[in-house]
Formats: sequence, C-alpha cells, structure tokens
Amino acid sequence: MIDGKKVLFSGMQATGTLTIGNYLGALQNWVKLSDEYECFYSVVDLHSITVRQDPAELRKRARNLLTLYIAAGLDPKKNCIYYQSHVSGHAELSWILNCFTYMGELNRMTQFKDKAAKHADNINAGLFTYPVLMAADILLYQADVVPVGIDQMQHLEITRDIAQRFNGVYGDVFTIPEPYVGKSGAKIMSLQDPAKKMSKSDENPNASVYLMDDPDTIIRKFKRAVTDSMARIAYTDEQPGIKNLLDIYCACTGKTSEEAVKEFDGSGYGDLKLAVGESVVSALKPVQERFAELSKDKAYIDEIIKENADKANYYAMKTLRKVQKKVGFPERIR
Repeated sequence: MIDGKKVLFSGMQATGTLTIGNYLGALQNWVKLSDEYECFYSVVDLHSITVRQDPAELRKRARNLLTLYIAAGLDPKKNCIYYQSHVSGHAELSWILNCFTYMGELNRMTQFKDKAAKHADNINAGLFTYPVLMAADILLYQADVVPVGIDQMQHLEITRDIAQRFNGVYGDVFTIPEPYVGKSGAKIMSLQDPAKKMSKSDENPNASVYLMDDPDTIIRKFKRAVTDSMARIAYTDEQPGIKNLLDIYCACTGKTSEEAVKEFDGSGYGDLKLAVGESVVSALKPVQERFAELSKDKAYIDEIIKENADKANYYAMKTLRKVQKKVGFPERIR
C-alpha cells in the first residue's frame, strides 16, 4: 500500500492505434479507479519489441499512447503514467524472476502459442518469457490489484505462482496480486466479426474504430457493421452484431441495454447504426480535442514523462533492492 491506498498496476502496448474497445473497455474504467487506488499506468514498450518494430514509429506511438492516457482523463499528478523502458527495474526484476519460473509453466501459455503462430519467422526468447516480464511489471510496484480480462487471467495466475514461490524461499517479499473484480468496462467486439474482440491489430480496417478516426470515417465504419437478417433490435446472444452495437451505444450514452432496446423499438438497422456512430463521434470528440491540445505542448508532456519516470523508479527501486539483497547480490556502494 502507498499512503493508505492499495496499489493498482496496468498498461498497454505501444503498438497499433487504440480502438474504442481500448477506450470504452479499459481507459474509461482506469479513470474511475484513480480515487480508490494508487495507480501505475505504464506504456509497456519493452513488451512491444517481441515483434519487430520500426524504431521511429515505436517512439511516436509510445508518446501518442502516453498522451492519450492523459487526454482520456487520467490525471498525471494522481496517477503514475510512464514508459516501461524508462524504469530499468522492469528488466532487472524480470531476469531474477526468470530464475524462479519453470519452462513447463511458460510452455502452457496460450498467448505464446497464438503469437508464435502469427509470427512463425520470429519466435524469439522474449516472446516465450513475455509472462515473466509481465510478472515483473506487477510485482515491482507491490500491486494489490490488476484489472485483467479473461485473455490475460493466465498471466496473472503465473505472476501469483512466481511471487508465492519466491516468498516461499525468502519470506514475504512480494504482495500477491488479485484480479480487479470491480465493475468491468464494456467488452467491445469487432464490427466485421462480432464473435471476436475489436483489435487494434485487425487487418480489416472496417473491423475497428480508432480513437483518432474522424467523424465521417466513424459513421462509415458503423454503416458497414455486420448485423443479421432477423430484422429486429434485441439484446440477445442470438444477434451478436446487434448486441455489440447496443453495447457500444450504452457505453457512450450511459443508457442501459433495456433503455436502448426500447429507444430503437420499431427502428431499422440503418437507424441503429447511424445512432451508434453518432454517439461514438460525440464520446470521442473531447478526447480528440484534448489530445490535439496536449500534442502541441511538448514541454508539458516532457515534464510529465520525467516526473512520472522518477516516481516509478523510486517505488521500483524499493522493491528491487529488497529482492537483490534476498537473492544475495552484493550491496551497491554509493
């Protein structure tokens, strides 16, 4: 705990462009957590290089992502918003934890199998030990809670296993993190395949709506959204495309699914798609305007980057020094 508050850690990769799924499903929720927890929100650029990146593009996307965190409503004075690569403790702790992680555990990671299949020409060791770096991210700040989706639950489980194994040898060094079980954000699905989540890496440009899409592009994508031939607007798993559109509409307007279904009673799919698109345009407008404003203020963003890196390093080093002492590394002479 820090100043009487439990610690929360989360982060996003500096690859691709954030979608409304990232915003409505995660970022909006992060903002609400700021008062309850001491929050560390990282731009996890170390994780990004398990796949080959263009260096200039990675730097640009990392800065844009950090700026978007703030534009979305995260206060950089209340939350620690920082680049993972600016805190060497992530990599240092990751190496130590590698020595407390079993090959069999890593072999069972489904995300490694998925990514290895997608990047068969670059199945590197970093891709394999990715969950250990993620464990270091979490344990470095003694996080009490971690907001995770179902697809990330396996990584939190191995984090807990590694921490308990280390504690079993050296005593209570790490806080054992729990999954965040508060009200989850909306789960936004692909507009072209409502059976899978909306993804910033989807090859189909009409499948995802990006935070920086202009209004015309947003409306056009929703007009092309996959629906069905049932010709009725109902919130049911039998109509995944319609259900997804209603979820997006409710997330943007604050209405319940029952209220939304009642509102569109008697309407056609075209009317629904247009209304959802307009609600997204309205929801994203203040974020886009704030992002544009922040992007012009280089000195302010640079100041945030430095201050938050210093704060993250301070707490990271507290944990890292304790771990280094426990495993027997020589004390540093200052």
